[in-house]
This record gives sequence, structure tokens and C-alpha cells, in this order.
Amino acid sequence: MVRMETMSAGERRFHENYACPSFSHTPFVIPDRLNRLRVAIVSTAGLHTVQDDPFDGSNPEKYRVIPKEIPVQDLVMSHVSVNYDRSGFYQDFNVVFPLDRLKELQDEGFIASVASRHYSFMGAENPMTWRPAVEKLADQLRQDHVDAVLLVPV
Repeated sequence: MVRMETMSAGERRFHENYACPSFSHTPFVIPDRLNRLRVAIVSTAGLHTVQDDPFDGSNPEKYRVIPKEIPVQDLVMSHVSVNYDRSGFYQDFNVVFPLDRLKELQDEGFIASVASRHYSFMGAENPMTWRPAVEKLADQLRQDHVDAVLLVPV
């Protein structure tokens, strides 16, 4: 992980002055008990299946769909940041996409179910351009009867 104090002055200025969204209000929902919730993962690790096109900044969808039953060898990371260490992902994809851990929580009865589809954005892109994609994703989550999302920022 890159630390601010090890970045060049130009990189530091970029990150310190990066525009972040602000919201007039933050909705709050009191969730049901965990053992009644269907959970999906949303990651910013730039993950996709081997059949998908890699992230390259030109796809207006901004995210990829990852099926619940994906074989580990079919999960690809195309994160483009030179400051990102991928070695943890190659050792255990659960570091950035804890799908096996969610399945274990379901098996233990801690959560009701794991969603059939999960999602990954490319974290190296400008999140200010994601709104249309996020709104579409929210509709997909509702259609899948997802009650809670595990956000995995990378």
C-alpha cells in the first residue's frame, strides 16, 4: 500500500485536491437482523470474468457483473493503478472480493443468503462519473432482492 508520505509532491497534491462528492443528506435505514438478509458484494478492485472485456475507461457501464459461482481461475483483476499491489489478490481473491467468506456466513446461518450476482468497479476511475451506472446497479440489486451490500473499497 502506498502511503502519502512516500508519494512525490505532484502525486500528493493530486490526491489531496481530488474532488469528492458531497451529499445534502445521508439516508439511514435500520436493517433487519443479519440472519434475514441477502447480501451482495460491490468492490472497486477492477474485477471481471475471463469472458468480460478488461476495464479500460471506455465502458460506460463502469462495472462488471460477477456470478456467485465463479471458479477462482475465471476471476481477473485489471486494476490499472501502478500504486496498487495485486499480490494479495493472487494469493487469495477473498482479500478484495470476500465471496467465500460470505458463503461461509450463509452456511453458518449468520446471513440468510448470498446474492447470485456481485459487482466490481474500477477504483482507479473518477467516481464522479459513476452516477448513471450506480443507479442502474441499484435497480439490479433490488431485482435480485438484495437487502445489504458489502462495500469493498480497494
